[in-house]
Amino acid sequence: MMDFEKARLKMVESQIRTTDVTSHSLLNAFLAVPREVFVPDELKPLAYVDNDIEISPARDGNAKRYLMQASPLAKLLQLAAVRKTNVVLEVGAGTGYASALLSLIAGSVVALECDEALAAKARDNLSTLGHGNVSVVTGPLEKGHAAGAPYDLIFVNGAVEQVSPDLLDQLRDDGRLVAVQGFGNSARASVFVRERGAISANTFFNASVKALPGFAKPKEFVF
Repeated sequence: MMDFEKARLKMVESQIRTTDVTSHSLLNAFLAVPREVFVPDELKPLAYVDNDIEISPARDGNAKRYLMQASPLAKLLQLAAVRKTNVVLEVGAGTGYASALLSLIAGSVVALECDEALAAKARDNLSTLGHGNVSVVTGPLEKGHAAGAPYDLIFVNGAVEQVSPDLLDQLRDDGRLVAVQGFGNSARASVFVRERGAISANTFFNASVKALPGFAKPKEFVF
């Protein structure tokens, strides 16, 4: 039988620390959360491989979804500079892995998921592990969850073509949104900050991660 605890430690030491992730609270969260709980049963032996893991096939109009590779996820969470007092909206919760990590380093988390089946799995996983400060909600990812706004942090758990105005509108003043914009090797991790009602943005590093549904730019009409 696979030693998941040993695999988890190896993931942190060889995949996460080696990518300049130094936040002690974040490293401890990755050590504490059992990643294998959040992947399908047949893929549990692959839970700690240095790669994205499919958590749901394309079905019923929903796109194929993945659990993000640990190293870019850790870098993005460190970039988010999560504080224990923060109210966080996670966009694209999947089966709840990043929600569980965030729950250990933030005050409270609203985990938004557009796929009802994935949301149900996330609720079960988070309840089983005792992450009581996470609320899983469903709805279009690009619309956010206005009922819980404003947020100190919005964490977009996947790549997007553009960040929707609806999400930016749900930031508290001095709040920040972390997202990967673009696809493939040219995609960049960006931080959007709301200051006195205005939004500014900075890009930081390349991050090739799987796309989230719902964030495509509208097609332009050409005469």
